[in-house]
Amino acid sequence: MSGGIRFDYGLSGIDSTRLTALLPEIEKAHIQLHEGTGQGSEYTGWLDFPLHINTHEIEEINRVSQEVRENADVFILIGIGGSYLGARAAIEFLHSPFYNKMASVTKKGPEIYYLGNNVSSIYIEKILEFIKGKSIYINVISKSGTTLEPALSFRIMKKMLEETYGKEEARKRIIVTTDKEKGVLKKLSLAEGYRTFEVPGNIGGRYSVLTAVGLLPIAVSGVDIKEVIQGAVDGSQAYQRADLSLNDCYQYAAVRNLLYRDDKTIELLVNYEPSLNSFAEWWKQLFGESEGKDHKGIFPASVSFTTDLHSIGQYIQDGQRNLFTTTLWIENTGTSLQVPGVTEDMDGLGYLEGMAFEEINKRSCQGTMQAHVSGGVPNLKITIPALTPYYYGQLVYFFLKACGISGYLLGVNPFDQPGVEEYKKNMYSLLKK
Repeated sequence: MSGGIRFDYGLSGIDSTRLTALLPEIEKAHIQLHEGTGQGSEYTGWLDFPLHINTHEIEEINRVSQEVRENADVFILIGIGGSYLGARAAIEFLHSPFYNKMASVTKKGPEIYYLGNNVSSIYIEKILEFIKGKSIYINVISKSGTTLEPALSFRIMKKMLEETYGKEEARKRIIVTTDKEKGVLKKLSLAEGYRTFEVPGNIGGRYSVLTAVGLLPIAVSGVDIKEVIQGAVDGSQAYQRADLSLNDCYQYAAVRNLLYRDDKTIELLVNYEPSLNSFAEWWKQLFGESEGKDHKGIFPASVSFTTDLHSIGQYIQDGQRNLFTTTLWIENTGTSLQVPGVTEDMDGLGYLEGMAFEEINKRSCQGTMQAHVSGGVPNLKITIPALTPYYYGQLVYFFLKACGISGYLLGVNPFDQPGVEEYKKNMYSLLKK
């Protein structure tokens, strides 16, 4: 796509001949996904969701988010996995890892905290301490309403809101995103009169960020969600053909599978901007839960450079040769910070005076990729033009589509998670459910 997200596999060690030879498998995977003949096809509603999104629901999301922004000091997002990772990724991608501090200064929106993603008493008590005495709204996200972590956090927050504001006012401050027709949360919402948004039945949690699941909290942070949706729409059109010469998304899916066949079983998602750290967490769930089945799959991990070059960089360079890296690179950060001059060049860095930090980061990336290639680590690179809502939407769609295609190339169902259900059974058994 001209001017959009770009994929470069020039340092992967995979040549165009091998890529072309994979085309029949790509075409088969494409048909499985688009014609609904592959495993898990009942959960592929995300594929064209941005093209047919309910405009009335978008208007309602914007209306409710504006109410929250005007009345809340704190917005609590209660959810686990795909119920919160995509929204958190967007907020840090489009604002900053320091969003909660910025929010109070710029009045863009309330502070946003995340509950229901663990059962740590330390973590929960600290958040309750931070939000004490502030105006609170919550959004609980769960298709069933029975998942342990968010259900327990919702109990705590529901009790707190009702004790603080009374039952009538509390119900105005509780927003529920759940199944359209069934489940505990849906039943409770009808009984209590909570405002609800829909988790589409044909979209699994880790594929749901472009629905109300992610769009409501993203809107609460002050982001124009119509731009996010437009980026996803344009992404869906750019990545709709099984033509490897034109489809960067399919190239990525193909190359990573070829590397896997070369015994590269670990993929490190690399970023050079801390704003992308939470995006990496979303990406890890997407690929880990989608591909890790039947004793198959590329293990998804992430690193943040240049920070992690000083911790596990040695292993990446000289450790086992079973990994490859995929670098997310931001082409234009919109910053102008430069190295200042000093009277005495005691640190020996005078040669960098006047150079933009953005340029130093760029050269660090280039040097690191060259070193990794020389050390036997294949490098892939995905370039994002800028940190904007539009490109966030396009990047999310890029990875959703690549994950579906990649799963089918691998020969697994990319839309279920049987291993997750196994640990839940054990946990509930130990809790004497």
